[in-house]
Amino acid sequence: MDYQKICAFLYREARFLDDRDWDDWVECYTEDVEYWMPCWTDDDELSKDPQTEVSLIYYPNRHGLEDRVFRIKTERSSASLPETRTNHAVTNIEVLAERDDEVDVRYNFHTLCHRYRKTDTYFGVIYVTLKKVGDDLKISKKKIVLKNDYIRQVIDIYHI
Repeated sequence: MDYQKICAFLYREARFLDDRDWDDWVECYTEDVEYWMPCWTDDDELSKDPQTEVSLIYYPNRHGLEDRVFRIKTERSSASLPETRTNHAVTNIEVLAERDDEVDVRYNFHTLCHRYRKTDTYFGVIYVTLKKVGDDLKISKKKIVLKNDYIRQVIDIYHI
């Protein structure tokens, strides 16, 4: 797969979050996507199994993401009101492995979030598997490693 196309896709996904373009953002994902943000254990290790250990966020498929977007869009999420203004930076994009119609990518993220007259920052590493679907790319697996997990509010999809 073309490196520039991979980068453009990742930048576009981040822009959809910043623009609150929820419908286009969720379309970046396959139906069977696993979306996972493990948490850090007391031993400074990441949880390894979302089925048996605590996670900061875990959706086993796109239905969870769609439900989250529905709650944000219909103001049924008090954790998302008022809406947070975000600015996502995607850097250090590295292709880790390539297969026929898939590619594994690692990249860093840094997100600034403004709400209640305060600005918070979130940063870490994201591992994705991108799958070619027709002429498009879609995320079929996403693992977010949040490096600053001691935060003062509920974490949500737009923070990362």
